[in-house]
Amino acid sequence: YVAFLGVPAPGAGGHVAGIKTTAKSDGDDYVISGGKMWITNGTQADWICLLCNTGEGPVHRNKSLICVPMKTKGVTIARKLDKLGMRSSDTAQIYFDEVRVPKRNRIGEEGKGFTYQMVQFQEERLWGAAACLKAHEKTIQNTIEYTRGRKAFGKPLLDNQVIHFRLAELQTEVELLRSLVYRAAEALVAGEDVTQLATMAKLKAGRLGREIPDACLQFWGGMGFMNETLVSRSYRDSRLTAIGGGADEVMLGILCKMNGTLPGKA
Repeated sequence: YVAFLGVPAPGAGGHVAGIKTTAKSDGDDYVISGGKMWITNGTQADWICLLCNTGEGPVHRNKSLICVPMKTKGVTIARKLDKLGMRSSDTAQIYFDEVRVPKRNRIGEEGKGFTYQMVQFQEERLWGAAACLKAHEKTIQNTIEYTRGRKAFGKPLLDNQVIHFRLAELQTEVELLRSLVYRAAEALVAGEDVTQLATMAKLKAGRLGREIPDACLQFWGGMGFMNETLVSRSYRDSRLTAIGGGADEVMLGILCKMNGTLPGKA
């Protein structure tokens, strides 16, 4: 079976509490209406773990997670989205028109969906940071190999100090991210709250997802701009890390809130 997580919605994006999809109670069923956007696996999934509003209360306490089979009447895959990168992974926009599912499909308690989703996000964000490590290593190593073999002005490009120094700096950044990921993973396995560490790791991974491919592509010159090179794919694919699973700005907001530096509401 293929499954996917249905959290983001048109107009809400990273503001999870602002989603508008509703699941109204009707006897032993929920009747779901609304839409979801940027849904990974959306065109091929068998079911969706859907976050939606099941009540009229405060936005952080009126949501539930509900498993919805994609074959259910009223579920429409509106379109497969055409993306800059990650093109081997399908992403879809989905609509729900009076979709009826039994209440037994709800995960956990009604109204606790937002809390459940925030807990899941910590694992997703930590995974996102961990998944970047080998990809960045490969990008750097491929760049080393290319610049060692590519000669300009009578010597390998790699012999230029600006290149080999910069690649050493980038590899150091990857190792620092690895240490943070390992520390957070150990804490998670030990049952500790890793919200701060996972958020920091996700933020750093997002930043490196822009910095490393951009720096390496420059050293490839014109070849780096060609789709046939892996560094160009890294440039496109890695950009998503700073957006998916919570944008960099969301990560900064969480960290500021935990540090007590986030301005209060007027």
